Amino acid sequence: MAVDFGGVKMQNPINTAAGTFGYGWQFQNFFDVSQLGAITTKGCAAEPWPGNPAPRMAEIPGGMINSVGLQNPGVAAFARESGPWLEQLSKDGCQVICQVAGHSVDEFVRALEMYVELCPWAAGYEINVSCPNIAAGGAAMGSTSEGASSVMAACRKVTDKPLFVKMAPVNVAEIAKALEAAGADGLSVINSIQGMAIDVHTRKSRVAKPKGGLSGPLCHHIAVRMVWEVAQAVDIPINGVGGVMTGEDAAEFILAGATCVSVGMANFVDPCASLKIAHELEAWAESQGVKDINELVGAFEC
Repeated sequence: MAVDFGGVKMQNPINTAAGTFGYGWQFQNFFDVSQLGAITTKGCAAEPWPGNPAPRMAEIPGGMINSVGLQNPGVAAFARESGPWLEQLSKDGCQVICQVAGHSVDEFVRALEMYVELCPWAAGYEINVSCPNIAAGGAAMGSTSEGASSVMAACRKVTDKPLFVKMAPVNVAEIAKALEAAGADGLSVINSIQGMAIDVHTRKSRVAKPKGGLSGPLCHHIAVRMVWEVAQAVDIPINGVGGVMTGEDAAEFILAGATCVSVGMANFVDPCASLKIAHELEAWAESQGVKDINELVGAFEC
């Protein structure tokens, strides 16, 4: 079941989606987190972010909508408070990928520099280019090839460790090519999809902002399609993200071309979901009659 995600060697293909698994230790009383292939920690910026006002999350048919605003304590506080536990987790066999947040290229670079200095135990870093770029009028930096690759190229100069990009769900094949050219070691496909949920009684948004990020099963088959499109466009490995609730959901991503898979909303439904999905995925791989799950990566037959 072991896979290599752009230089991060995972004991199995199951990762956790940033923002849905805290900093890992929040789940330690539910199951042995070290049995996962990797976890991706909630994104942190160079300085603390307060996030958006409440309400931040609402359940909708087929998933949820959130407008958390990437609240985080900043890299220094994260390293101080969660670093010792995460360092031990990495020694126990579960790789730790730290997500990097920023509002501009300079902010991404500064946050990554702090991670490199304060978190030497990190196996790699995920650059969240879906953050709003305030300097560019609030447009997501990852929504264009130029914006996404500019962040990637600048971050590439900071570290030789594996760098991954959390991609916005737009123009994925084109932007993936630009990110590969800029030095990305792998891609996380996709981030949440923008949507709206209106309370028809109050006539107001069900979250504090007019729009939020849709995630859960309702996004899964869109994400599978985008993983397949990216797999046709680039040679670097892909982390499939979006609506994974079962081992078969994870298997769809593998067949579409993903090397590993992140579990997101399912962690809110069942805190043990990631481990259950890892076991279900292994059972599926065995049922396919292969000795190595890597034989199934991209095995979708058109």
